Amino acid sequence: MSRSDVDSLKIFAGRNNIDLAQRICGHLDLPLGAARTDVFPDGELIVRLNEDVRGRDCFVVLSTCHPINDNLMELLIFLDCLKRASARRITVVTPYFGYARQDRKDEGRVPITAKLVANLITAAHADRVLTMDLHAPAIEGFFDIPVDHLQAGPLLAEYIRELNLPRPVVVSPDAGGVGRANGFRERIGAGLAIIAKQRPQPDIAEMIEMVGDVEGKTAVIVDDMISTGGTLAEAARALRERGATAVYACATHGIFAGDALEIMADSVLVETIVTNTIPLPDGYERARVRAISVAPLFAEAIMRIHKDLSLSALFS
Repeated sequence: MSRSDVDSLKIFAGRNNIDLAQRICGHLDLPLGAARTDVFPDGELIVRLNEDVRGRDCFVVLSTCHPINDNLMELLIFLDCLKRASARRITVVTPYFGYARQDRKDEGRVPITAKLVANLITAAHADRVLTMDLHAPAIEGFFDIPVDHLQAGPLLAEYIRELNLPRPVVVSPDAGGVGRANGFRERIGAGLAIIAKQRPQPDIAEMIEMVGDVEGKTAVIVDDMISTGGTLAEAARALRERGATAVYACATHGIFAGDALEIMADSVLVETIVTNTIPLPDGYERARVRAISVAPLFAEAIMRIHKDLSLSALFS
C-alpha cells in the first residue's frame, strides 16, 4: 500500500468488531484507527478519537448485533464524532445489519424498523454503507446513500466443495430462500430441495412439507442467518427422517441467541459453517460450529471504495 493510502485511509472499530477490524487492517497492512468508546455510569456512551481524521477517508466496522440497541447507538455516535472531526468521507461497514427482519408491514399497526434504522444511519452523516447478505435485498433501497452488498455464498460454497461430500443436495429452509439456495447449488454442483414451513410466532417455525429428494444424500441447509437454532435443528432432524445420510448447515450470520448453541450441540447436524460477521460466543466449537473469516473480502471492498474502483467482481 502506498504512503498516501496509509495517510488518507482510516479504519475504526466499534467494541464488538475489534477482532474482525484488526483482521481487515492486517490484510491492508494498516494500523487500526485509534479510538475508544467509554460508558458512563448511567449507561450513556461517548466515542473519542485519538488521532486526526480531518480530510481522511474513514471506515467504521461495527455490526449491529446483540446487544443490538447498544451497538446501533454506538454506531450513530461514532458517525457523528467522525463528522464533527471533519472526516472527508465516512463509510459504515456493518457486516451484519440488525433489524433487517423488520423490513415490511406484514400485519396492521407494526413499524418498518429496517427503514427507520437506515434513516438514522443516513441522518448521522454516513456517506456510504458496506454490508453483507442483508436478510432482504430490498433493504438497499431503504437508504438514500450508496450501499455495497457483499455475499458470503462463494466463501461458504468453496468450503463445502473442499469437503467433497458424497451426493450433496442443497436445502432451502423456506420458500423465501430458494434463490439463495439455488445459487449455492450451482456453485457446488448439487441438487435442490425446499422445506415449506409456516411461522406461528417469530423465531418459531413449523415444517409443512418438503419438495425434492434427499434420500441417500448429504444435505446442506443454506440460510442467511441462524438465530435460536431451533428451526435449523428441526429441519436437520426432518432431513434425516427423510433418508439423508448426513446434514450440514451454512449461514452467513451466526446470531446464536439464547441457548442456540446447546440446541445445535444436541442436534443431528454434522457441522455448521458460519462467517465472523458477528463475534461468536464462547464454546461455539462444542456445538460443531466452524467460522470462516470474511476479512479478506471486506478488505478488498474497502480498498476498492477508497480508490473509487468497481466492486462488481466482489458481488459474485
